[in-house]
Amino acid sequence: MSGSDADHPFEKLLELMETLRGPEGCPWDREQTRESLKPMLVEEAFEVLEALDRDDPHQLCEELGDLLFQVVFHSQIAREKGEFDALQVCERLHEKMVGRHPHVFGSESFRDSQEVLRNWEKLKELEKKASGREASSKKSLLDGIPPKLPALYRANQMTSKAARVGFDWPTVEGIIKKLLEEVDELNRALFEGSDHQVKEELGDLLFTVVNLCRRLEVDPETALNRANRKFSRRFRKMEVHFGRRGRQLRDVDVDEMESCWKDVKISEAS
Repeated sequence: MSGSDADHPFEKLLELMETLRGPEGCPWDREQTRESLKPMLVEEAFEVLEALDRDDPHQLCEELGDLLFQVVFHSQIAREKGEFDALQVCERLHEKMVGRHPHVFGSESFRDSQEVLRNWEKLKELEKKASGREASSKKSLLDGIPPKLPALYRANQMTSKAARVGFDWPTVEGIIKKLLEEVDELNRALFEGSDHQVKEELGDLLFTVVNLCRRLEVDPETALNRANRKFSRRFRKMEVHFGRRGRQLRDVDVDEMESCWKDVKISEAS
């Protein structure tokens, strides 16, 4: 690294944050607390996801910066409280990542990524024991998953954690077979069961779809967002099609809409 530390972009960002929170800084920034910043942290994380979905490097660079700013903001608040600072966050992260990659920085050897993940979980437990943080409150491997995660991500994380200890289908075909079983169970619940059973089976069906996404290495939220955008695009084209003919969709019968929908799909594929 050339020049003084103060010339380094990260150091400049830390100085900027300190100034914004200082006596002569920004009133809004000075007023923020850990609690008030929570919604913004979530929002910035989802904006990063949106940039990833759009495959837009310029937007991704900007959104990652906004997310980093939230990390720096929380670090500055912690520094003011005498707890830690941003550099300690970096140091702790570096130390942790080196320790959790003994196959890269040590003499360990693993056959594949699944063995790496299983060892990762073991190392996390050892770290907690060594630091005295082996709290009695954590009784399950799943306890470390934030309860406020959106349902799709929470399901994905739970099945990923379970797979790390071997609780998983041996093949993708097994998950697809389970998916078809869940469809059959939903069908039976619709005709023979209660509203509660229908909701239960719909949940099981969604959970199995998320499992399939995980196994195929497809982010479920991204997949659903793509489907949402596709539906929105095609629906709007259908509205335009009938609108040009002086008709609104509520006045169009379902057969006409279905025919138009098929035409829109064909036009997009050509």
